[in-house]
Amino acid sequence: MTDIFAAETEQHLLDAVRWATAEEQALGVAGGGSKAAFGRPADVSRRLDVKAMSGVVKYEPEELVLSVRAATPLAQIETLMGERRQWLAFEPPDLGPLLGAGGGDDSDKRAGTLGGVLACNLAGPRRVQVGAARDHLLGFQGVSGRGEVFKSGGRVVKNVTGFDLSKLICGSYGTLAVMTEVTVRALPAAEETRTVLVLGLADDQGVAAMTRALQGPFDISGAAHLPAAVAARSGVAAVAGAGGAVTALRIEGPESSVAARARAARDVLAGFGELAELDAGDSAVLWREVRDVQAFVGDDQGAEKPVWRVSVPPAAGARVAGAILGAVAGEVLYDWSGGLLWLALEPAADAHEALVRGALGADGGHATLIRAPVEARARVSVFQPQPAALAAVTRRVKEGFDPKRVLNPGRMYEGL
Repeated sequence: MTDIFAAETEQHLLDAVRWATAEEQALGVAGGGSKAAFGRPADVSRRLDVKAMSGVVKYEPEELVLSVRAATPLAQIETLMGERRQWLAFEPPDLGPLLGAGGGDDSDKRAGTLGGVLACNLAGPRRVQVGAARDHLLGFQGVSGRGEVFKSGGRVVKNVTGFDLSKLICGSYGTLAVMTEVTVRALPAAEETRTVLVLGLADDQGVAAMTRALQGPFDISGAAHLPAAVAARSGVAAVAGAGGAVTALRIEGPESSVAARARAARDVLAGFGELAELDAGDSAVLWREVRDVQAFVGDDQGAEKPVWRVSVPPAAGARVAGAILGAVAGEVLYDWSGGLLWLALEPAADAHEALVRGALGADGGHATLIRAPVEARARVSVFQPQPAALAAVTRRVKEGFDPKRVLNPGRMYEGL
C-alpha cells in the first residue's frame, strides 16, 4: 500500500470513501491495526486509517450503556468501566500477541479497539453464558461503501426500529461499512470469582466434565480444557505444576453464592478425578490466558505455525481434535465446553486446510484460519467456504452496502 488516508472525523471518512467510490479505488480499513494479519490479504493499494476516531461519547453507568467512537482502545474502555466496577461481559479477546501485533498481559498494553472487536464479532470464554459480541451491541453509526452515513439501533435494549443491522455488521470484518460510533451494554462486574479444576483428564473426559458442570445449577461462566502441554505453559502455578491436563470451570457472582456453587460443583465433579480450586487472582490470569490463546503465542516457529479456530458441537470437540492431531503434529486448547477448538499445527504451505475442514465431517461446524503467513492466507479459504445459496446472499449484501468493492475487498472471500 502506497497511500494512507487518515480520517480524524466522520466527514474525513465520508470524503475518503466517496473519493474511493468515484475512482473505484479499494481501501484497506485499519483502526488499531492489531488484526491486520487476520483474514485474507485484502486487494487494496491504499489504507484508510481511522485510529484518530477515538474517545468516549457518553457513558451512563446507572443505565448500563456506553457509547464511544469506534476506534477507542479497549484498554481505555476497560479502565473507565473498571472504575465503576462494570465490564464488557462478552470478554473481548486480545489477539494482538497471537497475530504478532503487540499487546500483552498488562491492561495498558492491551491491543485492539472496540470497533475492531465488534467488526470481527470476537468474544472470550464467557460467551457460553452471555452470548457473542453482537449480542451486546445496541447500536452503531457508520459510513457504507456507497459513501452514505447511516445508523442502526440506539441506546436502549428494546430498540426494534428498522432492520437489526448490528447483527449483520458484527462479523463483516469491515467489508460492508466503517463504524464511526458504537453503543454497547455495560454490565456489573462479578464480586467474586473462583475456578474449580479437575486434574489429569483425557480430552474426551474433560469435555464430559465440562458438559456435566454446565448442565448443573452452578451458572458456569467459563469451561475450558487444557491438555498437559498447554497447561504446563500457564502462568498459574497450580495449573503449570499439575503434571497433566487441567479442566477449568469458572464460577462468578456474589461472594457467598460463588462459594456455595463451587462446593456443589466440586461434589458433582469428584467422580471425574482429583480436584483443585483457584482464587480470584489466579482465576483472572488463567482465563486471560484462555481468552487470548496465550499458549500459542510464543511458539519457536512463530507466525509460520498456523492457528485454526474451529467451532463444533461440544460433544464432537474431542473427536475433531483427535482426527486432526492424529494426522499432523500440533496442539489443541478447548474453550466453550469443547465447542471451540484452538489448534496450532506444524507449518505447511496450505496450513493443512483440507485436513482441518475434512475433520468436521457430519458433525458440522466451521473453521477459520486465524494465523498463518500471508502466502498461505492468500492461497486457502481463511473463512469457512459457504454453500452456494449462502454465498449468493453474501454477494447481494455486499452489493447493497458496497457495490464498487471499495472497503476491504477480498478480506473474507475472494472477489467480495
